[in-house]
Amino acid sequence: MDYSLLPKAELHLHLDCCLSYEVVQQLDSTITYEAWRQSFIAPAKCTDLADYITRAIKGYELMQTQEQLRLVTLDLFRQLKADHVIYAEIRFAPLQHLTKGLRPAEVVAAVNDAAKEGIAQTGVEARLILCTLRHYTELQSLQTALLAAQFRGTLVTGFDIAADEAGFPIDNHIKAFEFARANQISCTAHAGEARGADSVWETIRHFHPLRIGHGVRSMEDSRLVAFLKSNNIHLEVCPSSNIQTNVYERIHDHPVDDIYNAGLSVSISTDARTISDVTLNSEYALLEKVFNWSKMQFLTCNLEAIAHAFINDEKKAALKEKLLAAYNA
Repeated sequence: MDYSLLPKAELHLHLDCCLSYEVVQQLDSTITYEAWRQSFIAPAKCTDLADYITRAIKGYELMQTQEQLRLVTLDLFRQLKADHVIYAEIRFAPLQHLTKGLRPAEVVAAVNDAAKEGIAQTGVEARLILCTLRHYTELQSLQTALLAAQFRGTLVTGFDIAADEAGFPIDNHIKAFEFARANQISCTAHAGEARGADSVWETIRHFHPLRIGHGVRSMEDSRLVAFLKSNNIHLEVCPSSNIQTNVYERIHDHPVDDIYNAGLSVSISTDARTISDVTLNSEYALLEKVFNWSKMQFLTCNLEAIAHAFINDEKKAALKEKLLAAYNA
């Protein structure tokens, strides 16, 4: 089936990993198409997550001024509209964008303003999640959480931790998540990607997130599966990304179908549209082909995404209505 025209929701999407060739040309006209493909798109199989993440470097190097941040954000909205995404949560690490003199709050304001512009231009509803990174110091992590509190009431709606979970412990980030929770900032956290089920347990115990970014290796522990289910903790699953980062050898080995059939709350996202060279439409087509998924599974995943989105109940109800009308037509 052609899913291209059906409405979709995407909860796990990194801004600096989604630079199209069109916007890269605007930002640096010396970068050829071949150079863009080589530097910004990962091979079908990377060594691991750390190897995969190196492709983000070229992205955030071109996102160091307010206008660069604006252009990249608007470009992503264009991609989302083309993919018939009706709701997206876009995440980024503000402290990655300071090399040309921007202050952290200026970075967040620039992306927030651009996202407002993107919503007005495209009709795609969106919110922003601020990321701390695994290799950050305790102070940097807390600074990012403070930014999320400072921008409460704007499009900034959540806090996350990303980057290489296998290479860095969680210790530096416990205070940041404690602050976020104390200030009613919705939290998600990358876990169960580069490390096994133990990293999900660790993340839950110390960070208490409402959602887990990826979380696919939760299936290695039946007790964890039961815990996620009984506590309604949502998994943001990005199938192609997990194959590229070598979590699984091939898509046929991916547990997304098992996660769904276990009754866990799950949604499908791209993670990094450029690095993985995917769209939600191509991810849906892949799951249909490999796991025989149909409209029923995709509707359920989209409804779960909206139910666990970091937005108010009024917005959730309107988006749910759009999804049901389209998928039941």
